[in-house]
Amino acid sequence: MNQDGLPDQVRPAQGYAGDVSPALAHRWWSQGDAVMVDVRSDAEREWVGYVPGAAAVPWKQWPGMVPNADFDALLRSAVPSGAKVLMLCRSGVRSIAAARRATELGLQAYNILQGFEGDPDSHGQRGHTGGWRRAGFPWQQS
Repeated sequence: MNQDGLPDQVRPAQGYAGDVSPALAHRWWSQGDAVMVDVRSDAEREWVGYVPGAAAVPWKQWPGMVPNADFDALLRSAVPSGAKVLMLCRSGVRSIAAARRATELGLQAYNILQGFEGDPDSHGQRGHTGGWRRAGFPWQQS
């Protein structure tokens, strides 16, 4: 288990390769063993922050969180053939849907648990409990 109580191995999942902790995702990504795809909207990445080097392939777009009609094509162009893909969203929910779609497209796709911002704390706020950013992994803000 890591500092956020998440397993440091792949957790089995339905419809995609599995769920991974931010720590395991960081290890795979930083070693070049996987491509990270940030499926958050352009607005989220702009306002909240982003992971430098992650491919930006929105699952849904603001305003209205409308499905991205170009998702499949953008994902295929972002992920080299045979590469593992790590899906990142705000909380680890939209990235599940994106990982399932990536799997349907023939990719080995994983969901990053807790996403970029982590789980809500006792006050319902994100950014204090788990997630990529709180773990101290690379990120920037515009």
